[in-house]
Amino acid sequence: MSSPASSGDRDKVVSKLPGRLRQDLKVRAAQHGIEIQAAVEQGIREWCALASATDPVDTAGADSFSTFLPPGQWETFRKVAADRNVSLIQGLAQSVTLWLDSNPAPDVERPSVTRRIIVCNQKGGVGKTAITAGVGEALAESQNALHAVRVAKALAKALRASDSQGDAEEAADEPLEVENLPGLGMRVLLVDFDPQCHLTNQLGAVPLPMNGDSLTNHMAGDPKGDLRDLVVPIAEETFGDHLHLLPACNDAFLLDVRLSAVRAREAALERALAPLEPDYDVIIVDCPPSLGLSMDAAAYYSRRRDGEKTGQSGALIVVQAEDSSADAYELLTTQIDDLRDDLQIDIDYLGIVVNLYDSRRGYIATSSLQGWVDIKDPRVVGLIGDLKEQKEAVRMKQPLLSYAPKSQQAIGMRALAREIS
Repeated sequence: MSSPASSGDRDKVVSKLPGRLRQDLKVRAAQHGIEIQAAVEQGIREWCALASATDPVDTAGADSFSTFLPPGQWETFRKVAADRNVSLIQGLAQSVTLWLDSNPAPDVERPSVTRRIIVCNQKGGVGKTAITAGVGEALAESQNALHAVRVAKALAKALRASDSQGDAEEAADEPLEVENLPGLGMRVLLVDFDPQCHLTNQLGAVPLPMNGDSLTNHMAGDPKGDLRDLVVPIAEETFGDHLHLLPACNDAFLLDVRLSAVRAREAALERALAPLEPDYDVIIVDCPPSLGLSMDAAAYYSRRRDGEKTGQSGALIVVQAEDSSADAYELLTTQIDDLRDDLQIDIDYLGIVVNLYDSRRGYIATSSLQGWVDIKDPRVVGLIGDLKEQKEAVRMKQPLLSYAPKSQQAIGMRALAREIS
């Protein structure tokens, strides 16, 4: 049936469609960046132009489906369906199937050089591990499903609101503006480079034993096997085979001492991880709160390589809206800038993430946030609230985006991943 209710100059059409086809249509239209009504219009037009009906489609369980079509198209469709002796529901299902077949899911665009992101700050407790995991999870989510993402203007609004405490508190109380987008579908390796093993434990994996092989051994030039054998998958039911973890080992407490005897020690992490790079689109390193040799190796690993675009790899700095983060930020950027100058390399800053933000903490929080916004280069690329879902996910040893996929923190992580990708 059709009714005069319209979207612009289109007529509203109400029919039925199987839930499977409706979901596939929703995802595929988003993947191609077009509206569902445009996809249905194209499918009906192509179906009507065929010499005969296509193979029957299983319409069991078809449920109500409405869309908007150009004036007259539904009547033409009804006539063609009658001529072919098929029901309107079957004809619509064939039309949608035809459009899906004619518009396959686009391939995920793979980087020509594996991206390398280090998540860092000399200060502990700012939530580097949570950001490492959240960004990795967001990058790895399936491109064949839709996920809630905070729109860019919502972040901009929150940052503008930091000009005054009252406005910031008001903005924090408003629901985030979101849109449903296909996942990014990247192959992601998370590297727990912290001897405290926080990332390993939070994702439900087991730290590597002290008497076995480890990333530390490979960096120190004393491997006991293939580093690939240490990699474990994370939440395959959610992320498929796209999200992996290289667990940490407590022997990383000795890494700086062992690196002191290694030739070209700045490149030690790169040498160790190089064999794994062909298997991944993105490698994200959760750095320890250190300014030692291990941090030099991490920063060197994130440098811009020949042929790599600016901003593809680099340092993502996690801070909190309080004064001690600013002190640690100065120490970290000084170290990175010194390494740039000493080795004549380019290390890009991917941005600043203000984590665990809560405007209810008053002037200290809101004024500190404004201080981060005022830096401009690097700019603030993420604002993640201090909410219970992240703490619950850690307690449950589950990825945030599988534990609470529609939480405000998950929505913000997806926005952050897109901001730096």
